[in-house]
Amino acid sequence: MNVILLEKVGKLGNIGDVAEVKSGYARNYLFPSGIAIPATKENLAEFEHRKAELLAAHNEKVAAAQVRAGKIDGLTIVIEVNASDEGKLFGSVGTKEIAEAVVDAGGDTDKSEVQLPHGAIRETGTYDITIDLGYDVQASIGLTVARQGGGDQPLVEPETGEELTSNEADESEDSVAGDESATDEEKTE
Repeated sequence: MNVILLEKVGKLGNIGDVAEVKSGYARNYLFPSGIAIPATKENLAEFEHRKAELLAAHNEKVAAAQVRAGKIDGLTIVIEVNASDEGKLFGSVGTKEIAEAVVDAGGDTDKSEVQLPHGAIRETGTYDITIDLGYDVQASIGLTVARQGGGDQPLVEPETGEELTSNEADESEDSVAGDESATDEEKTE
């Protein structure tokens, strides 16, 4: 089925393009959403009259998305969660939690705009999150998932498994491990 796009749609095309789509996609999504109309001679003629109006509306939406992106791009948020000593979360951090944290930090986003290509986050660490605001406008935020109630928990980089702690934390962990081994040796004597 051929349709005339009234908005820019990802891989289909730009405003005014005639695209061939499956009839179910057109009937169930494109037409009810007002994103496209059937490609008939009458609709093509009507579109030519409304083209300037549709382009102006599209440009306003792009400008609004860019303003939203400006507010949240480069934002760094921290979400504290219950986690094990190894950094594994008891549960996960998903799009809803990230969107709520961005809104709490003064941004404007929805959970459907948060992109997690590898699924929900299940380990403590730092992550770069992309927020797709539509109209080819994206923003990046930094997310740190930390263990709740404790700065004593080292953060673990999920991709490399490398701990993200300070030198002091490493030294205190070594001294605690040394004290435990000395206690074990004393017990065996």
